[in-house]
Amino acid sequence: MTIETLQRNLINAFESNEGAISKYSTPHVVALRHKAFNIFKNIGFPGKDLEDWKQTDLKKTLSRDFKQIIEPTHADKDLNKIFRCKIHDFDTDQISLLNGWYIGDDKPLRTTPEGIIIGSLASAMVKYPAFFEQHYGKYAELDKNGFQALNTAFAQDGFFMYIPDNVVVDKPIQMVSIINYDEDLFVQTRNLIILGKNSKLKLVHCDDSTNEQAILKNSINEVYLDENATLDHYKLQNLNNSSSLINSTYFHQEAGSNLTTSAITLNGGLIRNYTHVTLDGEGANADVYGLYLVDGVQHVSNQVFIDHAKPHCYSNELFKGVIDEEASAVFNGHVLVRRDSQQTNASQNSKNILLTDTAKANVKPFLEIYADDVKCSHGATIGQLDDEAMFYLRSRGICEANSRLLLMKAFAGEIINKISINPLRERIDDMVKQRLKGELHICDTCALHCEGPNKEILFEIDMSKV
Repeated sequence: MTIETLQRNLINAFESNEGAISKYSTPHVVALRHKAFNIFKNIGFPGKDLEDWKQTDLKKTLSRDFKQIIEPTHADKDLNKIFRCKIHDFDTDQISLLNGWYIGDDKPLRTTPEGIIIGSLASAMVKYPAFFEQHYGKYAELDKNGFQALNTAFAQDGFFMYIPDNVVVDKPIQMVSIINYDEDLFVQTRNLIILGKNSKLKLVHCDDSTNEQAILKNSINEVYLDENATLDHYKLQNLNNSSSLINSTYFHQEAGSNLTTSAITLNGGLIRNYTHVTLDGEGANADVYGLYLVDGVQHVSNQVFIDHAKPHCYSNELFKGVIDEEASAVFNGHVLVRRDSQQTNASQNSKNILLTDTAKANVKPFLEIYADDVKCSHGATIGQLDDEAMFYLRSRGICEANSRLLLMKAFAGEIINKISINPLRERIDDMVKQRLKGELHICDTCALHCEGPNKEILFEIDMSKV
């Protein structure tokens, strides 16, 4: 199948199933669907003619005959048999999607005594249309590229979350998106998360595939942080090598809000993360982190756009990658400081380790500044393991293999140590050790590999020689 054929099939699918696709949509969402569909018809899928897609080849991904699920088909599925998360002491409030549709208890939406609303996006469209009028489609860019438009046209379900003013959510919320299907599947999910004034939330977002079937997942997340809200956000990606994930996340921050977001990529055939942060109120702060470990012929691309729309805001980007064999990685960072956004403090940094001569990293940090009273910096490094550090470890009796592992683990640890949820940080630390040792494989039930005993991963080092 060619890209043109897939595009034509998707256009026909929308025109033939528009009624079913818009079944749960408000008039506002229906209007957005039509607008986005016309954009996709005109621009199609992004190609290498677009600057931020030059290093990402979609030909293999878009050559498959993907199936889409217009109606949920999991009424008889037992979620506990598909996904069980047993990270030691990892107590979360979990909500789940299966093949793009909400799955769980009998109520697709629930409201806590504190007024927190959590559950299915499709159900929230019907029950809380005011939220969608105010927020849905207000932050994501329809014409950014064909995937953005395609998601807005097709997305039917996803996660919805509303945290009222002054509510501190004590238990982390875990959003798990599971793909469990026997055919190649194209999934389009949409998530809307709203944090009220002075609210606080820790959010863990996991993408999981349960077999080796090829998938293409196209997801958009719109996250709104009202004044003085605080969000710790973790995006965990560990998919099979036949999977492709196009993930776009838009954070809109009001005055005094605080965001920490981390994208941790441990496995996947082709993964592209686009993170867009708009600092739209004075005193807003954003820390944007990323860690990616890729090998074989895997490809990961991280695109970050930070919009300093108001003065007295702070942003910090740090992305680190370990690239092995013939894998490739891309980092494009763009910081925009608008006119009159004085007293801006922004930094961006990308660091990459290439373990072979065939591994590739393409890095392009970029600052666009229209104010004169600012403090902005950017940096990028691409290199190999430090020879002096290797010599130091080898001279103390540590073998070459373990010396390499220790240096890579220390390199990744700067991102891992920023995880504020202790059980999650410890588990990710173990997973990174396994990944660096080549022992991390896709299991049958969980993107976090939580099944079985929670054993500590140890490096085999004779400390008596140190």
